[in-house]
Amino acid sequence: MTSRYAQLLFTGPVQVHQERHGSRRNYAAMGEGPAVADRLTGAEAAFAAGCTGFYLATTGSTGWPYVQHRGGPPGFLRALDERTLAFADFRGNRQYITTGNLDTDDRVSLLLMDHPTRRRLKILGRARTADVAAWPDSAGPLVPDGYRAEPERVMLIDVEAYDWNCPQHIQPRFTPAELEEALGPVRERMDALERENARLKERLAEAGAARRAT
Repeated sequence: MTSRYAQLLFTGPVQVHQERHGSRRNYAAMGEGPAVADRLTGAEAAFAAGCTGFYLATTGSTGWPYVQHRGGPPGFLRALDERTLAFADFRGNRQYITTGNLDTDDRVSLLLMDHPTRRRLKILGRARTADVAAWPDSAGPLVPDGYRAEPERVMLIDVEAYDWNCPQHIQPRFTPAELEEALGPVRERMDALERENARLKERLAEAGAARRAT
């Protein structure tokens, strides 16, 4: 956990509960440090680029939180630099709840999950929307090749803090493509064994026929 993440989330009421349950001493030192935004490293950038989806939380003008899933092919979410995440916001059901919430409160929380490796990354930031034309050429194609979807807008997130969370209770889950890659060598081995089994049966049948002929 970064010091900035602790500074933003270990509020006074949170600290009261930490004291009550005996964990405050362990967490107190985490908030010590300069009150400056975290910078993304290559690890966070690579993790984001590999995601095919993440959860995005905003808060509406009524004070109610709202969580929505955002998805796309690997590479649709990427780090433009060490302080900025961006993604193509593809056309969906046109409820525009997330977009509307950002008009009154730009603070967001992201949860990125990698089920096969049981890793998760929590990100706090401030989000803003921009026209598709604002996508920088240096970031590569807005829509990855071969993906048929229409981007309505670009969403840019100024990262404030992040935290790599523990793997506890994350159940390993795999996409069809991941399963195909993992099972490929097993299927090849099974095919080879079946061919070898067929050859052995053929030889046994030939040997039996030869014995009967004599």
